[in-house]
Amino acid sequence: MSQQALAEQCGVTARSQRNYESGERLPDAGYLAALPAAGVDVLYVLTGERSGAHPAHDAAEQVLLDSYRRCNAQARQHLIQTAALLAAGMPPASARGAGSSGGQSVVGDDAIQIGSVTGKARIKNR
Repeated sequence: MSQQALAEQCGVTARSQRNYESGERLPDAGYLAALPAAGVDVLYVLTGERSGAHPAHDAAEQVLLDSYRRCNAQARQHLIQTAALLAAGMPPASARGAGSSGGQSVVGDDAIQIGSVTGKARIKNR
């Protein structure tokens, strides 16, 4: 799409469009709101990160995310460990019985390491 065509679609002058693209001026919210209709990924324009990199959450994912955010630090660690075990095809600690590590170990840098037949999956805490 030409600068002129994008400018017209977003309600600005061609000169404003050139100024936005050259970094001489910053666009206003109205211009940014009009960009998606022109097929522009606004998140990419603002941050350099594609919108598709983070697909929308379905309802179940949102419940998990909300639950994680309500947890204290220790509960978050347990939630991460349980999710890592389930993702690796292993039952959570509560289903394995008390005192059984099931191949899981916490390493010195607070990473979770899970043993498996093909190797070890390592999930690093942030």
